[in-house]
Amino acid sequence: MKSNETKIVEKEKIVAEKLNGRFAMMGFIALVGAYLTTGQIIPGFI
Repeated sequence: MKSNETKIVEKEKIVAEKLNGRFAMMGFIALVGAYLTTGQIIPGFI
């Protein structure tokens, strides 16, 4: 049987997830920028 209780998420977890997503987007932008400027996926590796 399902209960009709709603789950309460702590504010710290929401902030942590937003921060994690923003850092992931910044990392992706850095990856694309490095690829466009150097032509290498991992600059300095190969």
